[in-house]
Amino acid sequence: MKRILAIGLALLAAAALFVSCGAKGSNELVIQSNASDQAPKDQLQILADQFMKENPGIKVTINTTAHEQFKTQLMNYLTAKDAPDVLTWFAGYRMQQYAAKGLLEPLDSIWQDSEFPAAFKTASSYNGKTYFMPSSWYWWAVYYNKDVFAKLNLSVPKTWEEFEAVCAALKKAGIEPIAIGAKDTWTAGGWFDYMNVAVNGGALHQDLTAGKVSYTDPKVANTFNYIADLSKKGYFMKNAASYSWQEAATVMFDGKAGMYLMGQFIKDVAPADKKDKIDWFQFPIVGNNTAYGVDTPIDGYFVPAKAKNKANALKFAAFLQRKDVQESYCKALGRLAANQNVAPPNADAQRGLDMVKGAATAMQFYDRDAPEEMAAKGMNAIVDIIGTPDKAGDILAALDKERERIYAELK
Repeated sequence: MKRILAIGLALLAAAALFVSCGAKGSNELVIQSNASDQAPKDQLQILADQFMKENPGIKVTINTTAHEQFKTQLMNYLTAKDAPDVLTWFAGYRMQQYAAKGLLEPLDSIWQDSEFPAAFKTASSYNGKTYFMPSSWYWWAVYYNKDVFAKLNLSVPKTWEEFEAVCAALKKAGIEPIAIGAKDTWTAGGWFDYMNVAVNGGALHQDLTAGKVSYTDPKVANTFNYIADLSKKGYFMKNAASYSWQEAATVMFDGKAGMYLMGQFIKDVAPADKKDKIDWFQFPIVGNNTAYGVDTPIDGYFVPAKAKNKANALKFAAFLQRKDVQESYCKALGRLAANQNVAPPNADAQRGLDMVKGAATAMQFYDRDAPEEMAAKGMNAIVDIIGTPDKAGDILAALDKERERIYAELK
């Protein structure tokens, strides 16, 4: 009898352990986020609180990592034995490279075609399966300090010649013409995207990011000549490589710089009393090339294949695509919702949408359209050219050798 009782107790203990292990984490959802600026960080927490209210059996934990650090740790997050359940990230190539390695969970079971434009599904898919839940998107443009422009009686430039005239007037007044926080090298990527499309058109730019065009091609070299010329004339702010993008934005907010090529999220870090003093205009037209391009990155979320609470993660991804959820998030931040049933949250966003609709080329962004290593090499090269414009030829020659190596290894 004692032996039977002992066996019974052992079986009960084993069963309890099995149930415990099987249930472990089933009431949890862990989100690893790169939304470290306060405004988007707060809004993500609001979404998490709403999700928990609708799903009281699930506890959501958000772990936030600074944006640049998040990039370097992403592969570790995806390959960890106990991977986070949901991660913030970007659509397009930067997502697809991880799907190709089998590191992402397909979202086809919860994806609703009626919620998104077909182009957004393409940007969220790889090899016929959907792996990314787009949440919001935004436009890049040239932001400027309205008080500075008014004080100097400057008009918004539409052509490159007008833009350079504004730069000259700002410099003469002792104001840095162009703010840029090149410590975060991706800020320089925006200059290359816009300048190359403005000079050479969208088709060549897309071929370049696909590795089909040399960085020493005369047309591409001409693009860099425009950037180098701005530097030679002293139009980029001094010591740009020592500033983060937020620090450089503060220089413009304070009226010590006139303009800044940046994404709409620049408004996230603007002080409340200065938000209305910042406006934007479309990147200037170069020559007769009126078919302009726009950087329109798509932000959102994906689920690691190794997520420990996968069912909860998929439930959260389904929640994220809803019209009311995206409307709430985007209204607070002034973003455009990925959900096509959500109207622009304000007049500024409508103006951004109209600009995007009129564009001949829509780019995700240089560091999202090109392979990761190529983008890193390219952005460093752009920063180097801004710092040492006289060495542009040598920098581009070295960069093209990297292009040949990187794309050959990808084949």
